[in-house]
Amino acid sequence: MADSCKEQLYQLICDNPYVSQQALAEALGLSRSAVAGHIASLTRERRLLGRAYVLPTPRTVVCLGGANVDRKLRSIAPLQMGTSNPVAQQETPGGVARNVAENLARLGLPVTLLTAVGDDASGRALLEHAAALGIATGASLRLADQPTGSYTAVLDANGSMVLAMAAMALCEALTPDYLAGCRPQRAQASLTVADLNLPGASLQVLLEEARASATPLVLVAVSAPKMARLPQDLSGLSLLILNRDELEALAGEPLPNLRALTQACMALRARGVQDLVVTLGAEGVVHTGGDKLLRLAAPKVKVVDVTGAGDAFSAGLCWSLTQQPQDLALACQRGLALAALTLQSPASVCPDLNPNTLLELPVQGRRS
Repeated sequence: MADSCKEQLYQLICDNPYVSQQALAEALGLSRSAVAGHIASLTRERRLLGRAYVLPTPRTVVCLGGANVDRKLRSIAPLQMGTSNPVAQQETPGGVARNVAENLARLGLPVTLLTAVGDDASGRALLEHAAALGIATGASLRLADQPTGSYTAVLDANGSMVLAMAAMALCEALTPDYLAGCRPQRAQASLTVADLNLPGASLQVLLEEARASATPLVLVAVSAPKMARLPQDLSGLSLLILNRDELEALAGEPLPNLRALTQACMALRARGVQDLVVTLGAEGVVHTGGDKLLRLAAPKVKVVDVTGAGDAFSAGLCWSLTQQPQDLALACQRGLALAALTLQSPASVCPDLNPNTLLELPVQGRRS
């Protein structure tokens, strides 16, 4: 029993190294003296290294944003509007920030996920799935008054998305006050990755912190309508990842060619963002390089399911930047390789990833 209490206490400290002994005692139903005894034991075991509970663990990638259940309905025959269509159904864990976090964890990085789920079966399943992968979720919100979010995608017989519906209202709870409350967890970040499901005020806080910090901040777009959440001043932002539709929403006009894409990207750089990556589906990606956009081709693969491929690209890119921070071209190539792998999997995150995956995959993108 004592060992069980000590392990629970250790996990609470891992989730928040600045937690007080009184808070630990209240959380575990122990006396202050019992908590002090467990802390002394953990210190003797070198699992804690000193005051403020210094932990012998590496800095983590912190992912903030959506976690939900992905429901994918794939047509068995050509879709017909206005009538019932026979489909095959599948449910998997999903959400942009959660998908990025799972990819990174499977690739061997320490990851913290800060998200909001309902206090229901789906929410518990999402957090248990993350914990099984080693993702820290102790500071994520569990809301009793709302159901866990969902993303429902209608796919045609080829696996391409026809329509998607996202119920992501829980992310509105990831407010500036919430960010302040989980500052201890975020202070351990080697890289912060946030999706645009966050409220605009929270994105503003992250940008302000990034300007005063050496920790890189990456923002990942989620849809054209939510581009309006992006603050006007983007100084402090290391990288923005978005697709053509999302960039067109910011530009307010179609961007049919490389010249138009370049002009839109340079307008965003004038707002303060350091670098941009624009995904173009089967056409590959473009990324900033000085005052130009450089294009990389996408590997050609047989598509099983498109869901999660964009998140895999973002994860592969971010993984590479933790290894070679100055090489955006290599990061994009690795992102394309991971996206190609995910396109060939029925799951939103390819389950076969391991710490060597991106080192072993060929990077087939090329400049053109």
